[in-house]
Amino acid sequence: MKTQPKRQLSIFDSICIIVGIIIGAGIYETAPTVAACMKTPTLALAIWGFGGLIALAGALCYSELATAYPYQGGDYVYLTRAYGKPVGFLFGFSQLAVVRPGDITLMAFIFGRYAQQLYQLKHGTILYTAVSIIALTFINILGVRQGKWTQNILTVVKTLALAAIIAVGLFAKAPPAALAETASTPTLDNFKLALILVMFTFGGWNEMAYVAAEIKNPKRNIFRALATGTVAVTVLYVLVNFSFLHALGLPAASGSQAVAVDTIATALPHLAGRAFAVIICISALGAINGLIFTGARISYALGSEHRLFAWLGVWNNKRGVPIYSLVIQALVALLIVFCAGSFVDTIIYSAPVVWIFFLLTGISTCLLRRKEPHTERPFKLPFFPLPVLIFCLTSTFMLYSCVTFAWSQKPNSLFILAAVMLIGVILCFVDRSINSPAPPAPTSPPPLPAPTQNYNTSSNRPIE
Repeated sequence: MKTQPKRQLSIFDSICIIVGIIIGAGIYETAPTVAACMKTPTLALAIWGFGGLIALAGALCYSELATAYPYQGGDYVYLTRAYGKPVGFLFGFSQLAVVRPGDITLMAFIFGRYAQQLYQLKHGTILYTAVSIIALTFINILGVRQGKWTQNILTVVKTLALAAIIAVGLFAKAPPAALAETASTPTLDNFKLALILVMFTFGGWNEMAYVAAEIKNPKRNIFRALATGTVAVTVLYVLVNFSFLHALGLPAASGSQAVAVDTIATALPHLAGRAFAVIICISALGAINGLIFTGARISYALGSEHRLFAWLGVWNNKRGVPIYSLVIQALVALLIVFCAGSFVDTIIYSAPVVWIFFLLTGISTCLLRRKEPHTERPFKLPFFPLPVLIFCLTSTFMLYSCVTFAWSQKPNSLFILAAVMLIGVILCFVDRSINSPAPPAPTSPPPLPAPTQNYNTSSNRPIE
């Protein structure tokens, strides 16, 4: 009996996955630094809108790819078809060993830090971090319904919390000349840092592509979810930054160590700190759950076509989830928790690989149009190739910035990352030798027919 994903995710489920992953805790961490870099309220708000446009350009590229190839695994499928199985293999391996566990760990570190503020325990930050990963992985192992409803609830609650912060900031009594413009202008280095932080905060807009095989009516809903989710988050981010600036003024907002706490304190001074800690914990849990949910589908796609990881390509029809992929993803994330030990180290470790494959996926939009012109594309990029060009140029800039920053601050992280990717290259050669058995000797009888398992990328069928 063949096991395969079923289309169980509605448009609401899909939007909740995107919004829930993008709106983690990053907005509260990066907003003050971005405001300080941009010097004026108008530019501070403009760069958040600019980041949303870049994310939307990427979302449009992914909409064309995901509706043309609505299979589980997202980038894995596109990269395999555009460049061949070795590139797809390296993407899947990097997601399994570096990117996805790193992203999960980033949000788990934030949850652990703020949970420790609410209820202090010995070694509480690391303990809370690990428990959040284990608990949410377990919920997703229980089944797709449990995973998606956990995501929906956390996304709705965190969005309402963000809306409440916006309302407090907008109705707060603004300090004199809170939004007054100055003659200062940001330097190029200021702009680079601000854009890096903005794009980090927008991370997650592409997640819908990884669960394309589970979305109902994919020809319509993939584009609708990607576009709606990205635009909704952009509006929320611009509004929340406006509320920070309105409530506190540019000098106070840019110098704040806890900008949301200070904003809430304008109306609820005695509850601000604890209320904010609860909001952060909910936001982080929503991002963790979404990353766990979508990330396991990438590993499943890798296992469904590469015998070396065939055990990851097993889909549990009863629960509607790839259980082995969920388990190994959690184990690698826990390993990073205890090895990296901090939020910043984890970003530096995983960011360069993220932008390498974003760039390759952007280019694959053009390559696949040429290689497979007869493939139906229910959604075609408007103003092609302008969105691709914007997305690829941004990805190149982000890759350069991440590598140069890591080299100046944490060069060891680049060596560790290079070693992990080298292991991926070696495993790729091993996998190819497994999938390409040597021909029989001349004296041997004709070989028996091959087992009826399908590892064809075009069908993206799972392991039996």
